[in-house]
This record gives sequence, structure tokens and C-alpha cells, in this order.
Amino acid sequence: MAEGNIWSDPEGAKKVVEEVKSLKRWLEPYHGLRKRVTEGRELNELVEAESHVDLALQRQLEEDADRIGAQLETLELQTMLQGPDDARDALLTIHPGAGGTESQDWAEMLVRMYTRWAERHGFTVEILDLLEGEEAGVKSAEIEIRGEYAYGLLKAEKGVHRLVRISPFDSQSRRHTSFASVFVYPVVDEEIEIEVRDDDLRIDVFRASGKGGQHVNKTSSAVRITHLPTGIVVSCQQERSQGKNKATAMKMLKARLYERAVAEREAKKAEVDKQKTDIAWGNQIRSYVFQPYTMVNDHRTELKVTDVQRVMDGDLDPFIEAFLKQTASQAA
Repeated sequence: MAEGNIWSDPEGAKKVVEEVKSLKRWLEPYHGLRKRVTEGRELNELVEAESHVDLALQRQLEEDADRIGAQLETLELQTMLQGPDDARDALLTIHPGAGGTESQDWAEMLVRMYTRWAERHGFTVEILDLLEGEEAGVKSAEIEIRGEYAYGLLKAEKGVHRLVRISPFDSQSRRHTSFASVFVYPVVDEEIEIEVRDDDLRIDVFRASGKGGQHVNKTSSAVRITHLPTGIVVSCQQERSQGKNKATAMKMLKARLYERAVAEREAKKAEVDKQKTDIAWGNQIRSYVFQPYTMVNDHRTELKVTDVQRVMDGDLDPFIEAFLKQTASQAA
């Protein structure tokens, strides 16, 4: 084999294949859309050339136009996902705010909402770590969502989410406000070098928690890893094997460290252009009001949706698209 041939380097060949796949993801939808537009124009010429109105043909033309419009919106959204990590899988961490059971229940509702959103997109969801509350809800949750552009889409969800409702845990049926934070990280693959020294880690093992019964883990299979230089702590207890839990926890740690490095770079840039980057990120990015009226209000884009239940069932795309469009217009 000739010297310098990329196929003599497995890693180089892998990168070329990935680049080709990435280009195909852009070109194939574009060429497909152009073909449909051309066919639509030809069909429209047939309709206009007819001496009488062909209602069936006209209806087909209108349906094709609607489909082309939907495809165009999808392609437009894809053009906004060009960040270096946008195509990666996503790692979500959800933590309730102050408020005990009420906030913990809200955190669990968010876990369900993002799971439903992922299922709508055909993504794979894996709960890596989940600490249940004493009465209801969750004290923390770590979810991996695998799918093309999962991180690029879900980065719009990073921030504090506010719930207003009549609490099911209040005997006097009073209205409560709860908060939960959502953090989103890109899942780091093996090609990205994140140096993690053994000396910087403290690894603890413990028994996995659960609701009891036959599923309680009798051995210390759960793993908690503390990265001493940064204080980052990750844990995993979903697998029965300590080795699998450790491997998953290391993946979670690398994702956190990578996101930290990216955040540090962005913070330096923010010092130069602080006013511009401070526009969108306040303490709460979105409010979900169940009573006395129903409304989901995104405070960054001012997009409002009255069908709260539909949103809680995973219909987040309008909010994600509005955020991406706003971010793209500000960067232009």
C-alpha cells in the first residue's frame, strides 16, 4: 500500500468516512428538496395549462407545497446546528430547587417531558442515574439521549424551569411555585482527548438504592467518582455490574470536564462581548403555568403556548426552534 494513503491509517479512514456521512446529511436533503420544487413547478404548469380546473390535481399541488414547506423548515433548522458539538448525543442533568417534595415532583415531570420529546424524535433514552425522593419525585436525574443533533437541539433547554400549579401535596390546595434546573452536556466520544489522571480521582462504591423487594442490589455495585481538582461528582447505579457502572460514570465525568473546558473558553469571550451574551440567560428560561390559567412562556424568545399538557408530553420543538432562530439572528 502506498505510503501516505489514508486507508493505511484506520483513524484517518474513520474520520474521512465520518466527513463523507456529514456531507451526505446536508446534500441529500438539499437535492431532494430541489427535485420536489422542480416537480411542483411542472405540476403547476400543467394545472395552469388546463382549460378547466382539475380539483384533484390542484389539491395534490397544495399538498406538495405544504410538504415542501415542512422540509424547508427542517433544512433551515439544520443550518442552525453547525456548532462543533451540535451533532453529538446529549447528557441531561436535572435537579430540583428548594421546596422539598413539590420541587422533586417537578423534576420528575421534566424527566418525563424530555423522555417523551426524545421518543417523538426516535432518539434513544437511557437513565444513567436517578435518586428518588422520599415521598415523591426525584432528587436528581442523569439522562443520556442518543440521536443525531441531540445536543444541538437540547442545548436550548439549559437553565432554570419554573412551575406554577395547585400542589397535589398541599391539603389546602394552595398554589405553589417550584423550580428545577436543567444542565445539558455533549457526550464526549473517544476521539476527543480529555486527560483524566488516576491521582485526580476518588472512586467510592456503594449499594444501589431502590424501592425495595427483589430489585434491591445486595452488593456494592453503584459507583461514585469525584474529580478532586474540580470537585465534579458523578455517580451511576443503573447496572448490576460495578464495572459497567464505573465505565458509565467515567463517560459522564469526561462529558462534564469537556463542557467545563468549553464554558471556560466561552467565559473569556464573554468578557470581551459581555452585553451581547448576557441577553438570553437569566435565572429562569421558561415558566409552566397550570393554574389559574394554562400557559408555557419562554422568557428568552417570548414564545407562549397555551396547551401546557401538549408541552409536558414532549412537544418542545416550537421552543427549541424559536431559541435557535433567535441565537442565529443575534450571531449574524
